[in-house]
Order: sequence, then structure tokens, then C-alpha cells
Amino acid sequence: MTLDDLRIFIAVCRAGSLSAVARDLSCTQSAVSQHVKRLERELGVSLLERHARGVVPTSAGRTLRAAAADGIGGIDLAVRRLREQARGDGGAVRITTGATSVRHFMAEAVVGFRDRYPRVSLEFQTVSSSRGCFDALAADDLDLAWITLGEPVRGIEQRPVVELPWVLAVRADDPLAGRRRVEPAELAAAQLITPPEGSTSRGRLDAHLGELDVVLPTVTSVADWDTAVLLAELGLGQAVVPALPGWRESGPAGLCLVPVPELPPLSVGWAVRRWDALSPLARAFADTVAEHCAPLGAAPAQGASPAARV
Repeated sequence: MTLDDLRIFIAVCRAGSLSAVARDLSCTQSAVSQHVKRLERELGVSLLERHARGVVPTSAGRTLRAAAADGIGGIDLAVRRLREQARGDGGAVRITTGATSVRHFMAEAVVGFRDRYPRVSLEFQTVSSSRGCFDALAADDLDLAWITLGEPVRGIEQRPVVELPWVLAVRADDPLAGRRRVEPAELAAAQLITPPEGSTSRGRLDAHLGELDVVLPTVTSVADWDTAVLLAELGLGQAVVPALPGWRESGPAGLCLVPVPELPPLSVGWAVRRWDALSPLARAFADTVAEHCAPLGAAPAQGASPAARV
């Protein structure tokens, strides 16, 4: 068993495909398969189940994947820190997040951080969901993930930074545009645009509405909040979204944001493998983002770091 065997096995589990990993590594599918087979021979168990659309880990495969991802992630992090120490104050902070998060939550923090640490590079890896952030954080050499906070995840620490109230984005000519608030029950009669089913934000929304005995009708779902408000602007429906930082002074062009105050705010913030194991640079970036988010809406206090306080 080698580290390459384990790395490739983790990659196959994430991609759900031997051929996709082979393309990423510029090798043959047979070469990828040999790494998995070597693990299976040594362990004496089957690690993958083959299906028409790809592969999924068996129960044994899931056990190995979880342990291997934790171990390799720690090794990669240690090697990178040693290299950063050898280079002096240079280095990199690697962040995984959704496509629009940098613009809405981190733009000013990125500028401030680069002014303080001009030799440090910021590397962003974009994924489509909080679950994708968790997978990338566990499997790759990443420092931080910006997520919508949800249920606890094994091996991941979640820290709230800011709370976002829910609003209904409607066109200026919509009958609801002049309202001071929208009641949750009224959403059941709306032509809604929401986050996709299975996403953390949609799960939170459905859970809150379920407590109020409100069931959403068939809705249009989109992968990110900016697309949701764009579709609302085009007249394809009304978008139920969290009020993002860039909308605090004025909402998206052509739209009115009507509060839905009975829905509890959506918490967003950082996820890490281990907060106390973060490099000083990664912690500094997390704190810088938290400091810039602080005026937007405080999340529950935890710990001593600004990233946990705000």
C-alpha cells in the first residue's frame, strides 16, 4: 500500500469514476484501476461497487476513505507548512467555497489581507455546495472552507461568522414589492425560486417551514443565490434567498427585497479539519474575513479568535 494508492482511491470516491480520475492524472483507466486493486488485494475486501454510471465505495471503502482522507490531509498540510517555513514569510492559504462567496463575503478582506501579507498567495477552489466543500476539505490540502452551517460532519469543525436574514426578492411591479414583510404561509402560494434540494440552505429553509406547517409547491431551484435573483429579475418567479452583504445598502438592480422575519437567519462561516492546527497565515485570513463580516450580523460567540467571536 502506498500513498499514491490511497490518494487515487480517494479521488475515485470523490469523482465516482475511474475514467474521470484517469483524465485528471493524464494516465489510463487501467493504471487507476491497478491502484485500487492493489489496496483490495492487501486488505482482502472489495472497496468499490461498479454501476452503469460509475463507481461508489462499499462499506469497507467508505471506512478506508474516511481514514485515508484524514491522514493524507494531515501529511499534506505538514509538508506544506515545512516548505513555507523554509521560504520565510511566504506561502499560500487555500480556500474552498461556492462560486459567489468571494464577491459577497471576502472582497474587502482579500484586499486587506494582501496589503498585510504581500508575499502570501490566496488560492480559491470553487465547488457547488457545502457538501462539496466538506469533501474537498477532507480529501485535499486545503486550509479553510466557507460554508452554510449545517449538521455536524465527522472530522470537520464548523464556526459561524455571520447570520443572514431571509428575504423574498421580487420585481418592482410585483404585488408584494410594497410590503414590509412576507409571512411564511404566503410562500406556499408563490412561484418560488430556491436553492436546490439537497443543499444545506434548502434543507434549513424546508426545516423551518416544516415547523410552521408550510409546504413549498413545485419550485425552480438554482445552484447559487446570484442566479436566483437574476431569474427573479427576468420575471421567472420570486426568489427566497438570504440577504447577502452586498445587498445591505441597496438590493439587486430591478428588485425589491421583502423580509421574511419569521424564518430564522441562515448561518454561514468557516469549516476546517482542526481549528487549532491551522497555520498562522490561514488563521489570519479567517480572522480578517470575520472582522469584515462583523458589522453585517453577529453569529453566536465561541472561543477567542475573531473568526469565532463574530
